[in-house]
Amino acid sequence: MTADTPLIVTYEDGIARLTINRPHAMNSVGGALHTALSRVFIDLAERRDLRAIVLTGAGRAFCAGGDIEWMRDAIRDPEQFEVVTWEAKRIVYSMLDCEIPIIGRINGDAVGLGATLALLCDITVMDDKARIGDPHVRVGLNAADGGGFLWPAVIGFGKARELLLTGDLLCAEEAKQLGAVGHVVPTAELDTKVESIVAKLRTGAAKAIRWTKAGYSIPLRQLAHGHMDAGTAYECLTNLTRDHAEGVEAFAEKRKPQFIGR
Repeated sequence: MTADTPLIVTYEDGIARLTINRPHAMNSVGGALHTALSRVFIDLAERRDLRAIVLTGAGRAFCAGGDIEWMRDAIRDPEQFEVVTWEAKRIVYSMLDCEIPIIGRINGDAVGLGATLALLCDITVMDDKARIGDPHVRVGLNAADGGGFLWPAVIGFGKARELLLTGDLLCAEEAKQLGAVGHVVPTAELDTKVESIVAKLRTGAAKAIRWTKAGYSIPLRQLAHGHMDAGTAYECLTNLTRDHAEGVEAFAEKRKPQFIGR
């Protein structure tokens, strides 16, 4: 593994640890990382020796969503975005299909796709200074990488609709109160809490745990298959809009976007 490896995977004593490894860019997702995420849970799900998967980010963010240069590339070459949307479906489906429990070590902000990854985890432990949310609309995209069905399913339609339409972020304590994450702890206690959960899964009845996840994931898998095709089709359309191009440039220039509704 090198510093250029966007997703680091290690194994120890029945636990797979995945680290999103773009700390210089707040672990934002570019092409190579997106492809890796679309494949890794398929590969891990085949293993019978694993008791749990821990997903986290390197540095001070969990995952800050899409990389701005990657978004610019998709605007310049819309056809490549078709591959991105196909991979987006693979990420969501493979995390839900994976019978191995996934623990989200949310060490910093989880935004956009980062929030989706966090919500797809079975158990989440969040740093009390971190934030979470889906601000796709703030860059002129619809929330199509899983957030559109996950937020309502996890916290209920009432608040989820507001968050998806405004792109507002939640602080850790708000996220816990709404049920978006399971645990919120100070930075110094993050690893202790995560490892206490890992220990329970490592020594638990592996097949009973796997198949319990397989059972409770059925409604989410049904929602995913009912949502993702339409959601990603709309995302391909919004990728072509002037508002999206403006949102990306405004983000890059650290200014407020001037949307025109086109």
